[in-house]
Amino acid sequence: MNPDLTEEEMRQALFGTPEPAPQVTTAPPPGPVPEVVFTKPTVPSAPKKKAAKAITPRLRVTLRVGNEFEGKTFELIHEADTLSKLLAEQEAVKAARKKFRYVEVVSVQSM
Repeated sequence: MNPDLTEEEMRQALFGTPEPAPQVTTAPPPGPVPEVVFTKPTVPSAPKKKAAKAITPRLRVTLRVGNEFEGKTFELIHEADTLSKLLAEQEAVKAARKKFRYVEVVSVQSM
């Protein structure tokens, strides 16, 4: 291999002989273009359907609550928007503690 190659010779060796680029001719610009006006159709469109709400996972937590120890109790139902039974239970107990002193979880069911 000859170490005294010129840059052009190296390019030809690597990439081959350059092919002449095809000549592109541009057409002369056309005459004045008529102005286009878009109008809305007069036919009333069908009423748009409302997007269906995604089904959210819900759990129903049943609690037995009261303000007296071993006294009169009430059954309270709390609905939570979660799949986690533990989170639903904690959320229900937290909400019930605001009003009642004694809270007991009876059941956690999916809806």
